[in-house]
Amino acid sequence: MEYRLQCTLLAALAGAAGLAHADTGKLLLTGGVSTIAGSAGGGLTPWAVVGTNATAGEVGFSGHATRAATQDYSLNGYGVAVGLHERVELSLARQDFDASPAVALNGIAPFGVVPGQHIQMDIVGVKVRVAGDAVLDADRFMPQIAVGLEHKRTRPGSLGSVLDFLGTRTSGTDVYVSATKLFLAQSLLVNGTLRYTNANQNGLLGFGSAVPGKNSRSLQPEFSVAYLLSKNLAVGAEYRFKPNNLQALGAAAGLGAALREDDWKDIFIAWAPSKHLSLTLAYVDLGRIVPGITNNRRQTGYYLSAQVAF
Repeated sequence: MEYRLQCTLLAALAGAAGLAHADTGKLLLTGGVSTIAGSAGGGLTPWAVVGTNATAGEVGFSGHATRAATQDYSLNGYGVAVGLHERVELSLARQDFDASPAVALNGIAPFGVVPGQHIQMDIVGVKVRVAGDAVLDADRFMPQIAVGLEHKRTRPGSLGSVLDFLGTRTSGTDVYVSATKLFLAQSLLVNGTLRYTNANQNGLLGFGSAVPGKNSRSLQPEFSVAYLLSKNLAVGAEYRFKPNNLQALGAAAGLGAALREDDWKDIFIAWAPSKHLSLTLAYVDLGRIVPGITNNRRQTGYYLSAQVAF
């Protein structure tokens, strides 16, 4: 049933591409790029902008593919989004996370993790602009404001026994509000997002925790800044705070900080060679991801994403 629903959503979003008639009056890169969760924004955090090239009265479509790799992990992702009249954004994304180091957990307990295990996660997103217009209000104090949600479902494979031990759930919903301010005269964009979540590692390690870990949701801020070097080239940085739900559980189990979750950050460059294509390259620092199985290494590496938009 779940698979059929995902296929139906994907078909509906892809079908909307045939309705997209936006030749666009939207400025290059002001619609953001695709985040890892599929919504429009930076690479790590959503912005209040509605993705695609559609402006008011138009329907737009975008699709993206993403690759990220650090010392011990890698992630591939892809997705589609529809922008409706510069008011509503619908998105669907899938992530495939290479969790191969997790086989080391079998040395702690007989979890039965198979070598080369991957974690997959599907994300359905909805974003609604509720106030402001980033471009039209560029000479005013008013930012563009949007509210959104991301419903996530994780398929952990043989890591399911580990998630059971941690007391995490395999599905959850993040709710967020974003405010984006574009200073056209200064070629500068700033964004702040406040996320209400209990996701572990964005949901790849489930949602919540058994006691004494944190099971309830918490508010986590996220920030982005981008500077337009030219009309089709921007550089910027992002910082995303994370909830660190599992560390107390790991400490109580005698694992110290083995389950610690750190904040995420990146420095990126985005290039739009045309109004229909954008490419994003970033240096990412994801902190420690289950440091007990990776010798406490910080997970730094690259993020590369391509987006087509109409």
